[in-house]
Parts: sequence; structure tokens; C-alpha cells
Amino acid sequence: MIDTNNILETINMIKLYNLDIRTVTLALSLRDCISEDIDILCDKIYNKIKKYASNLVEYADELADEYSIPIINKRIAVTPISFIGEACKNSDYVRIAQTLDKAAKEVGVNFVGGFSALVEKGCTKGDKLLIESIPEAMATTEYVCSSVNLATSKAGINMDAVLKMSEVIKKAAELTKDRDGIGAAKLVVFCNVPGDNPFMAGAFCGMGEPECALNVGVSGPGVVRAAVEALPKDADMSELANKIKEIAFKITSTGELVGRKLAKRLDIPFGVIDLSLAPTPAQGDSVAGIFQAMGLEHAGAHGTTAALAMLNDAVKKGGIMASSHVGGLSGAFIPVSEDAGMIEAAENGYLTFSKLEAMTSVCSVGLDMIAIPGDTPTDTIAGIIADEMAIGMINKKTTAVRIIPAAGKKVGDRISYGGLLGEAPIMPVNELSSSAFVQRGGRIPAPIHSLNN
Repeated sequence: MIDTNNILETINMIKLYNLDIRTVTLALSLRDCISEDIDILCDKIYNKIKKYASNLVEYADELADEYSIPIINKRIAVTPISFIGEACKNSDYVRIAQTLDKAAKEVGVNFVGGFSALVEKGCTKGDKLLIESIPEAMATTEYVCSSVNLATSKAGINMDAVLKMSEVIKKAAELTKDRDGIGAAKLVVFCNVPGDNPFMAGAFCGMGEPECALNVGVSGPGVVRAAVEALPKDADMSELANKIKEIAFKITSTGELVGRKLAKRLDIPFGVIDLSLAPTPAQGDSVAGIFQAMGLEHAGAHGTTAALAMLNDAVKKGGIMASSHVGGLSGAFIPVSEDAGMIEAAENGYLTFSKLEAMTSVCSVGLDMIAIPGDTPTDTIAGIIADEMAIGMINKKTTAVRIIPAAGKKVGDRISYGGLLGEAPIMPVNELSSSAFVQRGGRIPAPIHSLNN
């Protein structure tokens, strides 16, 4: 029997509370494209992306119309390019990035991820060449995103790579200063990176993934906020968590339905659904707004970390009941520039760098889309990255840093990208020096709990 209440509730989720499928991401292996000749390699990459992704946008738009559920982004994630380009005798990683960009434009996707390297235990020749090329690659492409994994709970933290990436991030921002440092906004560093994440800038097709698969990322902060606001004011924490679980189940069910339908239409396997609550700059579609609905005056108040921990856990518990294949990051994102409530909290000084770092110990990702003064020393950026890598390593979770040292800008200024990337105030950072510490290099050893075989 059809439950009209459920139908009406889903309609309200979409029309009133910004429920959408945030992204459908085609994960595509490029391992069979490897060649010693850069011309052959680039041709193979371009042709393979066209072969598998030529109908992605068209079919996704058709499904969005059929089910009246917005699908906001269509993306591609490929095998980490450091692996793919390493065999070339005349390696040119910038050219490979530009080939990815050309293919992405041809098939009409929003982004292509996978200009990536995994260097938690050290760098190969290909890793070093790719990392050196990142600033120019980000500056000369529109659709390409880059990620580098610097640490794992098993391997520890590669501090040489941490320091190098702090320089790369700053250079990427400087080369695109005329666009508010968009090069750094398309670049993220990770601890414990997942190989099936559909969200940018960290998406790539992991080495254990199939030839191709469709991974889905759902959204829904506005839906969760509305559900929490509808509860009685005296509802206790257990009732609050249960309501969030119920809503997460419904959001995930919607994403699972659309994802499987699209995968079938594309004639490829369905991969995973990522349960993350991904906010947007739109009013009402804010993770920070959920905190206020829970009873906090604003994001950043004492209790924010506890509220985020409960939200993250409830989303996972509710979502996992709706899907047999959950992966990616799965939880709640707290990007400053992409969340209207977080932007407001940062502008008013409610959210400090230290508070954001504390919140990352219980959220999905980490320090995400945070703008800092352009003259911030690279050693300070390296210290910020090292702290976040340590949180991920010790807690056996994914953490990340996507930070924009905005060239020529200082605290009180703003960066603005429009769209989902939004805008952000320049936040102050601790001015105490990290230099002698980060310059030691080497590798911070993995914690004792990594020896669990």
C-alpha cells in the first residue's frame, strides 16, 4: 500500500529543504592506458574517458527529470595519475592534466579527480614529478582536481611530503591569485584517503576498484535541520539521534535508487553510496544550521563538537540500513566557504581555527575550504597539515586539509568563487613558528595500534 505521507515528505525534502543528489561520480581505471610514449598515453586516456563517460551527463539529467530529484554534479574519478604517467620516457604530467581537462569538457562533467599520488611512506619518481607539476596543472586546467595522501594509520606521517605539499599549496594559490587562489581550492591532502570517494577534490579510482563503477554522494543538511526543528523543544538526545537516523535512512534510500538506476542505464556496476551531509552556500542548506536547531546559539559554541559527533554517528547508523554498499567519506562535511552558517560563524569570530580542528576529530573530512592570509609561511601551513594528519592517524579515520593561502589578502578580506565553492573570509592562523619542527623531515612513526595483525 502506498504511504501518501512518505510521498509528501519526500516532495517537501526536495522542494523546501534542498534535498538533492550532490554528485554521481564515474570511477574509471586508466591502468590499461599506461604507455612509454606520452602521445599514446594521452590519446588512450582521452578515448577511454569519452567511451565510458559520453552518456553520463545525458542519462543523469534524464533520471533527474524522471524522478524529480536534482542531480547537482556529474563527475569522473580516475586512477591516481602518478601511477599512470610513471612509465613514460618523456613524462609530462601537466600535459596529462590538460588531457583530462579536455576530456572532461568534451563529455560535459563538472570535475575530474585523480591527479593524485599516494606518498604516505615515500615518493617514487612519478610521485615527485606529479607533485612538482600540481601548481601549473591546477592553473592551466578548469575541471581537474588534485589530491595527495600523506599519512595512514599503518604507515605514519610522511613529513617530507607534508612540507613539500605546503609549498605546492602556496604556489598553486599564487599562480591563480587572479581567481582568488582557485588552484589551491582544487587541491586537497589526506590521511587515510578512501579510494571510492565521489566528492571533489579528493575523488580518485582506487587501486582495488573495478574497471569502472558509479559512486553516489548524497546531501541533505536542510532536510535534517527541518526534522530537528520539528521535534518538541524538550526532546532529549536519544530522540534527536533517532530522528536524524530516520531522515538519513530516507535520504540514503533516495540516493541508492537513483544511483542504481543510473548505473544500470550506463551498463556499469553500482559502486558505493557516500552518506555525507554536504552543505551549500544556499540559506537553509547548512550543517551549521543543524547545530542551531539542536539548541546551540551558533556553530562554534561550546558543545559544537559533541553535536557534530552525534550528527555524524546518527547519519551513518541511519544511512547504512538503506544501502548494502556504503563507502567514501560518509558523515558530515564542515567546509567553511561552502556552508552559509559556517561562513557567518567564521566572519563573526565564533569559529576559530582551533575549534575547527577539534571538530575534525569527529567529522568526515577535516579542515576544508578555509582561506588564510597569503603571507602565511609555508612552515605554518605544514604544521597545520601535520596536526590534521595526526588526528586521522591516531583515530584511524580519514582527515584532510583543503586550505587556500590567498595571495595578497589578509584577515578581514574575502575570497569568492560562486556556485558550490561559495565564498569565505580570510581567517587568522596562529603566528607562532612551526619551522624547526616541520623542517626535521623524515616520517612520524605509526601509532602502536597499527600493529593489529
